[in-house]
Amino acid sequence: MGYSPTGKLEDVTPEMAATGAEAVLRLLEGRWKLIIIFHLFARGVMRFSELERAIPDISQKMLTQQLRALEKDEIVARKVYPQVPPKVEYTLTEWGQAMCPALDALLEWGALRPKYENVHAHGAES
Repeated sequence: MGYSPTGKLEDVTPEMAATGAEAVLRLLEGRWKLIIIFHLFARGVMRFSELERAIPDISQKMLTQQLRALEKDEIVARKVYPQVPPKVEYTLTEWGQAMCPALDALLEWGALRPKYENVHAHGAES
């Protein structure tokens, strides 16, 4: 456990966990970052124009800003090819790819909500 002083889960205080969660949320905040990450995880390598097509509701300016932030945080790598017209490709870094099991778990958790609401609603009627 990276944020534990001893590497053991039982040594993590609620304050340590909250600080770690806050740091992670700061890295991923913004409407589009997770969507960009999911597309890169699914496709591996994508050009800017492919990301634009894959996420039609994002503006070019916002896509650029989000990609720059992800690159600064070392979640996404940007490769520029010296050619005309310019060719730029984006991929997840090794660290970015390491996040994918956690994101999959988050999706699984999110998928439980409608089931919970249905069970909860039926339970309230009884």
